[in-house]
Amino acid sequence: MKKTWIYKRKGIKGWWVGWYESGKRKTKALPTKALAEHFRKIKYAQLNSDVFTGTVTVNWNQIRDEYMHSKKVAGYVEDSIYEAALTLRHFERIIGKCNSKQITQNAIDKYILERGKEVIRSTLNKDIRNLRAFIRWCRKNRYVNGEIEFKELKEDEKPVKSLSNTQIKKVISASKRHKTLRMRILLALGTGLRLGDIDSIMVSDIDFENNSVTTRSRKTRKSMGSRPVPVPIMAELKKYVSGLDVKQEKIFNNYFSRYTWTKIRSKLGLEDYTFHDLRKTFGSILAQNGVSTAVIQKLLEHSSPDLTNKVYTNVDPVLRNAVDQIPVSDWL
Repeated sequence: MKKTWIYKRKGIKGWWVGWYESGKRKTKALPTKALAEHFRKIKYAQLNSDVFTGTVTVNWNQIRDEYMHSKKVAGYVEDSIYEAALTLRHFERIIGKCNSKQITQNAIDKYILERGKEVIRSTLNKDIRNLRAFIRWCRKNRYVNGEIEFKELKEDEKPVKSLSNTQIKKVISASKRHKTLRMRILLALGTGLRLGDIDSIMVSDIDFENNSVTTRSRKTRKSMGSRPVPVPIMAELKKYVSGLDVKQEKIFNNYFSRYTWTKIRSKLGLEDYTFHDLRKTFGSILAQNGVSTAVIQKLLEHSSPDLTNKVYTNVDPVLRNAVDQIPVSDWL
Protein backbone atom coordinates (compact mmCIF):
# COMPACT_ATOMS: atom_id res chain seq x y z
CA MET A 1 0.00 0.00 0.00
CA LYS A 2 1.33 3.41 -0.98
CA LYS A 3 1.26 6.00 1.80
CA THR A 4 0.18 9.65 1.94
CA TRP A 5 0.67 12.10 4.79
CA ILE A 6 -0.08 15.68 5.83
CA TYR A 7 2.30 18.11 7.51
CA LYS A 8 2.97 21.81 8.21
CA ARG A 9 5.95 23.91 7.22
CA LYS A 10 7.47 26.20 9.81
CA GLY A 11 6.58 29.85 9.36
CA ILE A 12 4.33 29.20 6.32
CA LYS A 13 0.53 29.27 6.41
CA GLY A 14 -1.45 26.27 5.18
CA TRP A 15 -1.03 22.49 5.22
CA TRP A 16 0.81 20.16 2.86
CA VAL A 17 0.00 16.69 1.58
CA GLY A 18 2.93 14.50 0.63
CA TRP A 19 3.23 11.25 -1.31
CA TYR A 20 5.55 9.26 -3.57
CA GLU A 21 4.56 8.66 -7.17
CA SER A 22 6.70 7.11 -9.94
CA GLY A 23 9.67 7.16 -7.60
CA LYS A 24 9.43 10.91 -6.97
CA ARG A 25 8.25 12.78 -3.90
CA LYS A 26 5.32 15.11 -4.61
CA THR A 27 3.45 17.68 -2.50
CA LYS A 28 0.35 19.84 -2.64
CA ALA A 29 -0.46 22.89 -0.49
CA LEU A 30 -3.99 23.48 0.85
CA PRO A 31 -5.38 26.31 3.02
CA THR A 32 -6.88 24.23 5.87
CA LYS A 33 -6.17 20.98 7.64
CA ALA A 34 -9.63 19.63 6.76
CA LEU A 35 -9.05 20.17 3.04
CA ALA A 36 -5.58 18.68 3.31
CA GLU A 37 -6.96 15.58 5.05
CA HIS A 38 -9.66 15.24 2.42
CA PHE A 39 -7.13 15.51 -0.43
CA ARG A 40 -4.86 13.03 1.34
CA LYS A 41 -7.68 10.46 1.43
CA ILE A 42 -8.47 11.01 -2.25
CA LYS A 43 -4.81 10.73 -3.25
CA TYR A 44 -4.47 7.60 -1.09
CA ALA A 45 -7.44 6.03 -2.90
CA GLN A 46 -6.01 7.01 -6.30
CA LEU A 47 -2.56 5.62 -5.56
CA ASN A 48 -4.01 2.35 -4.30
CA SER A 49 -6.91 2.08 -6.74
CA ASP A 50 -5.77 -1.37 -7.80
CA VAL A 51 -6.32 -2.67 -4.25
CA PHE A 52 -8.80 -0.14 -2.85
CA THR A 53 -11.93 1.14 -4.56
CA GLY A 54 -14.08 2.25 -1.61
CA THR A 55 -15.50 5.66 -0.75
CA VAL A 56 -14.33 8.17 1.84
CA THR A 57 -16.71 8.76 4.76
CA VAL A 58 -16.97 12.34 6.02
CA ASN A 59 -19.51 14.25 8.12
CA TRP A 60 -22.21 16.51 6.69
CA ASN A 61 -20.64 19.84 7.68
CA GLN A 62 -17.37 19.00 5.94
CA ILE A 63 -18.94 17.72 2.74
CA ARG A 64 -21.30 20.73 2.56
CA ASP A 65 -18.56 23.29 3.22
CA GLU A 66 -16.19 21.71 0.69
CA TYR A 67 -18.90 21.63 -1.98
CA MET A 68 -19.74 25.31 -1.48
CA HIS A 69 -16.03 26.15 -1.54
CA SER A 70 -15.62 24.24 -4.82
CA LYS A 71 -18.42 26.29 -6.43
CA LYS A 72 -16.76 29.54 -5.38
CA VAL A 73 -13.41 28.36 -6.75
CA ALA A 74 -15.13 27.36 -10.02
CA GLY A 75 -16.37 30.95 -10.39
CA TYR A 76 -20.10 30.44 -10.00
CA VAL A 77 -22.11 33.63 -9.50
CA GLU A 78 -23.50 34.47 -6.06
CA ASP A 79 -27.11 33.68 -7.03
CA SER A 80 -26.16 30.16 -8.15
CA ILE A 81 -24.13 29.54 -4.98
CA TYR A 82 -27.00 30.83 -2.83
CA GLU A 83 -29.52 28.51 -4.55
CA ALA A 84 -27.24 25.49 -4.05
CA ALA A 85 -26.72 26.40 -0.37
CA LEU A 86 -30.48 26.82 0.11
CA THR A 87 -31.18 23.37 -1.35
CA LEU A 88 -28.60 21.76 0.97
CA ARG A 89 -30.08 23.65 3.91
CA HIS A 90 -33.52 22.19 3.16
CA PHE A 91 -31.96 18.73 2.71
CA GLU A 92 -30.29 19.07 6.13
CA ARG A 93 -33.60 20.17 7.69
CA ILE A 94 -35.59 17.26 6.24
CA ILE A 95 -33.04 14.42 6.25
CA GLY A 96 -30.68 15.61 8.99
CA LYS A 97 -26.91 16.01 9.16
CA CYS A 98 -26.05 12.66 7.62
CA ASN A 99 -22.54 11.52 6.73
CA SER A 100 -21.54 10.72 3.16
CA LYS A 101 -22.40 7.01 3.58
CA GLN A 102 -25.97 7.89 4.48
CA ILE A 103 -26.57 9.87 1.26
CA THR A 104 -28.46 7.12 -0.54
CA GLN A 105 -31.30 6.76 -3.01
CA ASN A 106 -33.73 6.37 -0.08
CA ALA A 107 -32.55 9.63 1.49
CA ILE A 108 -32.92 11.48 -1.83
CA ASP A 109 -36.38 10.01 -2.46
CA LYS A 110 -37.52 10.94 1.05
CA TYR A 111 -36.31 14.52 0.57
CA ILE A 112 -38.16 14.88 -2.74
CA LEU A 113 -41.40 13.50 -1.26
CA GLU A 114 -41.30 15.73 1.83
CA ARG A 115 -40.10 18.83 0.00
CA GLY A 116 -42.81 18.31 -2.61
CA LYS A 117 -45.43 18.90 0.09
CA GLU A 118 -44.00 22.37 0.76
CA VAL A 119 -43.32 23.87 -2.68
CA ILE A 120 -44.65 23.96 -6.23
CA ARG A 121 -43.23 21.65 -8.88
CA SER A 122 -41.00 24.23 -10.56
CA THR A 123 -39.27 24.97 -7.23
CA LEU A 124 -38.94 21.26 -6.46
CA ASN A 125 -37.39 20.66 -9.88
CA LYS A 126 -34.85 23.38 -9.15
CA ASP A 127 -33.96 21.55 -5.91
CA ILE A 128 -33.66 18.28 -7.83
CA ARG A 129 -31.24 19.86 -10.31
CA ASN A 130 -29.17 21.30 -7.47
CA LEU A 131 -29.07 17.93 -5.72
CA ARG A 132 -28.07 16.17 -8.94
CA ALA A 133 -25.09 18.51 -9.29
CA PHE A 134 -24.20 17.97 -5.63
CA ILE A 135 -24.29 14.16 -5.93
CA ARG A 136 -22.23 14.31 -9.14
CA TRP A 137 -19.58 16.27 -7.23
CA CYS A 138 -19.74 13.78 -4.32
CA ARG A 139 -19.24 10.84 -6.66
CA LYS A 140 -16.30 12.55 -8.35
CA ASN A 141 -14.65 13.08 -4.95
CA ARG A 142 -15.41 9.51 -3.77
CA TYR A 143 -17.83 10.59 -1.09
CA VAL A 144 -20.74 8.67 -2.60
CA ASN A 145 -20.70 5.33 -4.37
CA GLY A 146 -23.32 3.74 -6.60
CA GLU A 147 -25.89 5.27 -8.90
CA ILE A 148 -28.52 7.66 -7.55
CA GLU A 149 -31.32 8.44 -9.98
CA PHE A 150 -33.01 11.81 -10.34
CA LYS A 151 -36.15 12.47 -12.30
CA GLU A 152 -37.69 15.90 -12.61
CA LEU A 153 -41.44 16.22 -12.28
CA LYS A 154 -43.58 17.23 -15.23
CA GLU A 155 -44.71 20.84 -14.94
CA ASP A 156 -47.86 22.40 -16.31
CA GLU A 157 -46.92 24.57 -19.25
CA LYS A 158 -47.63 28.23 -18.64
CA PRO A 159 -48.32 30.65 -21.48
CA VAL A 160 -45.35 32.88 -22.24
CA LYS A 161 -46.06 36.51 -21.38
CA SER A 162 -44.96 38.93 -24.07
CA LEU A 163 -46.10 42.40 -25.08
CA SER A 164 -47.99 43.08 -28.30
CA ASN A 165 -46.86 45.85 -30.69
CA THR A 166 -49.58 48.14 -29.34
CA GLN A 167 -48.51 47.53 -25.75
CA ILE A 168 -44.84 48.11 -26.64
CA LYS A 169 -45.68 51.49 -28.18
CA LYS A 170 -47.64 52.48 -25.08
CA VAL A 171 -44.79 51.47 -22.73
CA ILE A 172 -42.19 53.41 -24.74
CA SER A 173 -44.48 56.45 -24.99
CA ALA A 174 -45.28 56.39 -21.24
CA SER A 175 -41.56 56.30 -20.36
CA LYS A 176 -40.58 59.38 -22.43
CA ARG A 177 -40.29 61.59 -19.34
CA HIS A 178 -37.87 59.12 -17.73
CA LYS A 179 -34.76 59.18 -19.94
CA THR A 180 -32.76 56.36 -18.34
CA LEU A 181 -35.76 54.06 -17.89
CA ARG A 182 -36.77 54.56 -21.52
CA MET A 183 -33.27 53.69 -22.70
CA ARG A 184 -33.26 50.56 -20.54
CA ILE A 185 -36.63 49.51 -22.02
CA LEU A 186 -35.39 50.05 -25.59
CA LEU A 187 -32.22 48.01 -24.95
CA ALA A 188 -34.22 45.18 -23.35
CA LEU A 189 -36.62 45.04 -26.30
CA GLY A 190 -33.85 45.34 -28.90
CA THR A 191 -31.25 43.00 -27.42
CA GLY A 192 -33.06 40.65 -25.02
CA LEU A 193 -30.50 41.40 -22.31
CA ARG A 194 -31.27 40.97 -18.61
CA LEU A 195 -31.63 44.14 -16.56
CA GLY A 196 -28.38 43.57 -14.66
CA ASP A 197 -26.46 43.11 -17.92
CA ILE A 198 -27.98 46.28 -19.38
CA ASP A 199 -26.91 48.23 -16.29
CA SER A 200 -23.33 46.96 -16.64
CA ILE A 201 -22.81 48.21 -20.22
CA MET A 202 -19.94 50.67 -20.49
CA VAL A 203 -19.79 53.57 -22.94
CA SER A 204 -16.63 51.97 -24.36
CA ASP A 205 -18.63 48.78 -25.11
CA ILE A 206 -20.69 50.56 -27.78
CA ASP A 207 -19.67 50.32 -31.42
CA PHE A 208 -21.76 52.89 -33.29
CA GLU A 209 -20.05 52.17 -36.59
CA ASN A 210 -21.13 48.50 -36.63
CA ASN A 211 -24.36 48.99 -34.63
CA SER A 212 -23.34 46.59 -31.88
CA VAL A 213 -22.37 46.41 -28.22
CA THR A 214 -20.04 44.19 -26.24
CA THR A 215 -21.95 42.46 -23.46
CA ARG A 216 -21.04 40.29 -20.49
CA SER A 217 -23.62 38.18 -18.68
CA ARG A 218 -23.32 38.26 -14.88
CA LYS A 219 -25.51 35.15 -14.62
CA THR A 220 -23.97 32.83 -17.22
CA ARG A 221 -20.45 34.37 -17.34
CA LYS A 222 -20.77 34.40 -21.14
CA SER A 223 -19.77 37.36 -23.24
CA MET A 224 -20.61 38.49 -26.76
CA GLY A 225 -18.02 40.72 -28.38
CA SER A 226 -20.28 42.16 -31.03
CA ARG A 227 -23.96 41.85 -30.10
CA PRO A 228 -26.08 43.28 -32.92
CA VAL A 229 -28.51 46.05 -32.00
CA PRO A 230 -31.34 47.35 -34.23
CA VAL A 231 -30.29 50.52 -36.09
CA PRO A 232 -33.15 52.70 -34.71
CA ILE A 233 -32.23 51.75 -31.14
CA MET A 234 -28.56 52.55 -31.85
CA ALA A 235 -29.68 55.97 -33.07
CA GLU A 236 -31.57 56.50 -29.80
CA LEU A 237 -28.53 55.25 -27.85
CA LYS A 238 -26.27 57.68 -29.69
CA LYS A 239 -28.51 60.61 -28.71
CA TYR A 240 -28.58 59.37 -25.13
CA VAL A 241 -24.80 58.90 -24.85
CA SER A 242 -24.11 62.33 -26.39
CA GLY A 243 -25.84 63.88 -23.39
CA LEU A 244 -23.71 62.06 -20.80
CA ASP A 245 -20.81 63.53 -18.86
CA VAL A 246 -17.50 62.93 -20.65
CA LYS A 247 -16.06 61.23 -17.56
CA GLN A 248 -19.01 58.84 -17.14
CA GLU A 249 -17.89 55.25 -17.83
CA LYS A 250 -21.18 53.35 -17.56
CA ILE A 251 -24.14 54.37 -19.69
CA PHE A 252 -26.30 54.42 -16.54
CA ASN A 253 -25.12 56.08 -13.34
CA ASN A 254 -28.40 55.59 -11.47
CA TYR A 255 -30.31 52.58 -10.15
CA PHE A 256 -33.27 51.10 -11.99
CA SER A 257 -36.41 52.72 -10.52
CA ARG A 258 -38.85 49.93 -9.73
CA TYR A 259 -41.28 52.54 -8.40
CA THR A 260 -41.42 54.37 -11.74
CA TRP A 261 -41.62 51.10 -13.69
CA THR A 262 -44.51 49.88 -11.50
CA LYS A 263 -46.28 53.21 -11.88
CA ILE A 264 -46.09 53.01 -15.69
CA ARG A 265 -47.31 49.41 -15.73
CA SER A 266 -50.25 50.26 -13.47
CA LYS A 267 -51.19 53.23 -15.64
CA LEU A 268 -51.25 51.01 -18.76
CA GLY A 269 -53.00 48.07 -17.09
CA LEU A 270 -49.89 45.86 -17.35
CA GLU A 271 -49.49 45.04 -13.65
CA ASP A 272 -48.76 41.37 -14.38
CA TYR A 273 -45.75 42.18 -16.56
CA THR A 274 -42.22 42.47 -15.17
CA PHE A 275 -39.16 44.06 -16.74
CA HIS A 276 -37.91 40.53 -17.48
CA ASP A 277 -40.96 40.03 -19.71
CA LEU A 278 -39.35 42.50 -22.13
CA ARG A 279 -36.66 39.86 -22.64
CA LYS A 280 -39.37 37.30 -23.37
CA THR A 281 -40.99 39.76 -25.77
CA PHE A 282 -37.68 40.01 -27.65
CA GLY A 283 -37.49 36.22 -28.02
CA SER A 284 -41.16 35.95 -28.98
CA ILE A 285 -40.94 38.61 -31.70
CA LEU A 286 -37.97 36.80 -33.25
CA ALA A 287 -39.80 33.46 -33.17
CA GLN A 288 -42.96 34.98 -34.66
CA ASN A 289 -40.88 36.32 -37.55
CA GLY A 290 -39.38 32.93 -38.39
CA VAL A 291 -36.00 33.22 -36.65
CA SER A 292 -34.67 29.77 -35.74
CA THR A 293 -34.52 28.52 -32.16
CA ALA A 294 -30.73 28.14 -32.46
CA VAL A 295 -30.31 31.85 -33.23
CA ILE A 296 -32.71 32.95 -30.48
CA GLN A 297 -30.94 30.66 -28.02
CA LYS A 298 -27.60 32.24 -28.95
CA LEU A 299 -28.92 35.80 -28.51
CA LEU A 300 -30.58 34.98 -25.18
CA GLU A 301 -27.47 33.03 -24.07
CA HIS A 302 -29.44 29.98 -23.02
CA SER A 303 -27.81 26.62 -22.33
CA SER A 304 -30.77 24.68 -23.72
CA PRO A 305 -33.16 25.16 -26.67
CA ASP A 306 -35.95 23.74 -24.49
CA LEU A 307 -35.66 26.72 -22.15
CA THR A 308 -35.83 29.07 -25.12
CA ASN A 309 -38.93 27.43 -26.56
CA LYS A 310 -40.88 26.77 -23.35
CA VAL A 311 -40.22 29.88 -21.32
CA TYR A 312 -39.11 32.66 -23.65
CA THR A 313 -41.02 32.40 -26.93
CA ASN A 314 -44.70 33.14 -27.39
CA VAL A 315 -45.73 31.85 -30.82
CA ASP A 316 -49.50 32.17 -30.36
CA PRO A 317 -49.82 34.71 -33.23
CA VAL A 318 -47.94 32.30 -35.51
CA LEU A 319 -50.28 29.47 -34.50
CA ARG A 320 -53.27 31.68 -35.30
CA ASN A 321 -51.78 32.56 -38.69
CA ALA A 322 -51.11 28.87 -39.41
CA VAL A 323 -54.69 27.88 -38.61
CA ASP A 324 -56.04 30.73 -40.76
CA GLN A 325 -54.32 29.13 -43.76
CA ILE A 326 -56.86 26.28 -43.71
CA PRO A 327 -59.35 26.99 -46.57
CA VAL A 328 -62.45 26.51 -44.43
CA SER A 329 -64.42 29.10 -46.47
CA ASP A 330 -63.96 26.92 -49.56
CA TRP A 331 -65.58 24.02 -47.76
CA LEU A 332 -68.72 25.80 -46.62
